[in-house]
Amino acid sequence: MTSTVADLMRRNLLDVFNEPDAGRRNAAIAETYAEDVVWHEPDRVVHGREALSVRAAELLAEQPGWVFRPEGPVSVTDDLGHLGWVYGPAGEPPVATGMDIAHCRDGVIVDLYTLVSEAPRPS
Repeated sequence: MTSTVADLMRRNLLDVFNEPDAGRRNAAIAETYAEDVVWHEPDRVVHGREALSVRAAELLAEQPGWVFRPEGPVSVTDDLGHLGWVYGPAGEPPVATGMDIAHCRDGVIVDLYTLVSEAPRPS
């Protein structure tokens, strides 16, 4: 299956980090990332699909019922993708905003960078 950069960015956010079922999440991970993917989070660097799977499960367990929602369209330049997102309880205002930037090669993400900021509070 050949995936575009835009497809990979959406799959990263929705099929991996929003997927509570470990089997479906791991299947999406196998299709979305290189075996030796490197994910740069604000407080750590995760190496490889297996470690990414463990970390995704940790994030899902930390805030049950919270979801990521895309914030605007995917931007693509050559082999780089960018997707902004919001995060918080389903159906409620977001608690955090951020973005994922990915370097893709051969139909998979090889490097993923996640940047996080707090969501503005309603006045």
